[in-house]
Amino acid sequence: MKNRIRNSLALAAACIVAAPALAAEVPYPQDYRQWTHVKTLELKPGHPLYEAVGGIHHLYANAAALKGYRGGYRFADGAVIVFDLFEAKDVGNATAEGARKAVLVMRRDAKRYAATGGWGYQLYDPATKQGKLDARAQAECHACHQSQEKQGFVFSAWRD
Repeated sequence: MKNRIRNSLALAAACIVAAPALAAEVPYPQDYRQWTHVKTLELKPGHPLYEAVGGIHHLYANAAALKGYRGGYRFADGAVIVFDLFEAKDVGNATAEGARKAVLVMRRDAKRYAATGGWGYQLYDPATKQGKLDARAQAECHACHQSQEKQGFVFSAWRD
């Protein structure tokens, strides 16, 4: 009996230690380019996030996220915002899209992502559609988004 209790405690402790490495899954957003385009921006050299996600960002919102933008940044569960990230190339005095670098996703689910303010974060490889962020990296994403708590943890804004 003591061995079984000791083994159960050891297993529970191992799960608690391993938990930070596990991230709640943020599903890949199918057909996101059919959603509403929110804005386009470019992160250039000198921006604090340039090394990680520099380039051209096209932001898309599903219907729930669009309602959140229009409703004073009150995002309901199911809201998804996608950042379609491309290399930025200078071509003939214009900035043009290069290769797709990543697909970044924010998904709202207050219970599932409670540890990160109700938002799940994921960065997908565009070729394999495999997520690259573990729980620690998702927490780092959220640490940056903390500054936007009054805007539902979202940096972008809707404009009519």
